[in-house]
Amino acid sequence: MRWILAATLLLTLAFANPADLLRQGDFQAAYRSGLEAGDAQSYVLAARAASFYAMYQAKDDRDRADWFAKAEAAAKKAIELDSQNAEGYFELARALGRLAQYRGILQSLSLASAVRDNLEKALERNPDHAGARVALALWNLELSQKGVGWLYGASIGRVVPLFEKAIRLEPEEIIHRTEFARALLRLGQRDLALEQLRVALKLKAKDARDRYEQAWAEQKLQELEQR
Repeated sequence: MRWILAATLLLTLAFANPADLLRQGDFQAAYRSGLEAGDAQSYVLAARAASFYAMYQAKDDRDRADWFAKAEAAAKKAIELDSQNAEGYFELARALGRLAQYRGILQSLSLASAVRDNLEKALERNPDHAGARVALALWNLELSQKGVGWLYGASIGRVVPLFEKAIRLEPEEIIHRTEFARALLRLGQRDLALEQLRVALKLKAKDARDRYEQAWAEQKLQELEQR
């Protein structure tokens, strides 16, 4: 009986859909499943799963950097297979942007143009890609606050409008609200950040990533309200 149950479990995992595994929060399995499927969209999901593992489940900075590198490689493979897939460029931009946090200052700055270029390619292929607008907002914020925005065409004035556009496109997306809250806190706009955190907690979580973001939002809201 045990071997039958074990075999059934192995078959279930073997044929698991990477999108389903992503929703469940089994990011490592989703990554492996995406690579095994081998088509462009599955590589996109593999890249997303690797980034989510790095963001939410990695043990330390080295582990995070390793998984963002896996995300980069998977996203590049997705683009190689389908150069018109906006999600491939978005996932590549996300991975490169996160990897910049673990590289030296010169290498990090050299990634800045690559992040922007890939986000622009995503928006060229899908002008309504809300996630790319959020990422572009964060790109403008990061470079402007580092004092090098002028070198890359980044502007602090673009941050809020980009977030607002993304939220108009996808008002029910929790990640847009939490990222906006983080950005507003960096801009010193505490009250507006609190408002976004409260909205994030009222929205319905659709997957594991949403639940991680809501857990952060709840903790941050309590922290800010106690000050």
